[in-house]
Amino acid sequence: MSAPNPAEAENSDRARASLEALRTEIAKAVVGQDPAVTGLVVALLCRGHVLLEGVPGVAKTLLVRALAATLDLDTKRVQFTPDLMPSDVTGSLVYDARTADFSFQPGPVFTNLLLADEINRTPPKTQSSLLEAMEERQVTIDGTPRPLPDPFLVAATQNPVEYEGTYPLPEAQLDRFLLKLTVPLPSREDEIQVLTRHSQGFDPRDLQAAGLRTVAGATDLEEARAAVAKTSVSAEITGYVVDICRATRQSPSLALGVSPRGATALLSTSRAWAWLTGRDYVIPDDVKALALPTLRHRIQLRPEAEMEGTTPDSVITAILSHVPVPR
Repeated sequence: MSAPNPAEAENSDRARASLEALRTEIAKAVVGQDPAVTGLVVALLCRGHVLLEGVPGVAKTLLVRALAATLDLDTKRVQFTPDLMPSDVTGSLVYDARTADFSFQPGPVFTNLLLADEINRTPPKTQSSLLEAMEERQVTIDGTPRPLPDPFLVAATQNPVEYEGTYPLPEAQLDRFLLKLTVPLPSREDEIQVLTRHSQGFDPRDLQAAGLRTVAGATDLEEARAAVAKTSVSAEITGYVVDICRATRQSPSLALGVSPRGATALLSTSRAWAWLTGRDYVIPDDVKALALPTLRHRIQLRPEAEMEGTTPDSVITAILSHVPVPR
């Protein structure tokens, strides 16, 4: 392996420091959700999208808004509702009486960071309007493809306990999300800190007053992505990722295992995590650290396993404990 270029190493270190500073800034608004913050950063590095799942009131929306406040990127928010139309997301052709012609009016998807709030509250037709945008990074209107800006990340939220008036995302769309991050209820100490901040005047609707500042931009992301692309992966690690994903296809608890796209996603997120932790090579612990958020939404439980209380996380955890780890 050739020695790293000093200029590239300096750019890599600077970009890593900028992205690490995101945690400090976001912590001014969101308490105790470090894994979710890390997941969002990993998704940015991998050009992926994130599904945030948690009960109401655990700061899912605030987390994405805080991330947007710390990044020098354009951001938009869409509140998904049952009457939302695809054109409300992607945009549409509008007739201009002055020119007697149609002009394209871009929708909120034309941004760097799109917050899709409560994505499971809108019908499948509108949900599917995001499919092309998420996978192809473009939107086709009236037969004309229109590229989306780069970087582009969809951060969607959903409530896992409410079924009235919701439309579960189909497997094809779930697979478009690089990561599914669970946002848990805070610990007692974290909840005390949340209440203390509110009693001292913290307003989640005014992040500027909370002291959040911009610490990274598109240039930092580009340098970080270039560094991640140079993070080396040994043949043993590649085999380890494949063995984990193949084990899901043979699990008696699962009706659907991880596809090759899922294996590719796990390799990508592992490389990003290795770089974030200061290494230019991937180790088995990197794969283990990202296996749950990368794979949990790509598998499907058998009905009998679900009735017995088995969860996707428990299946993946059991697989990780049984698949041989490369030395």
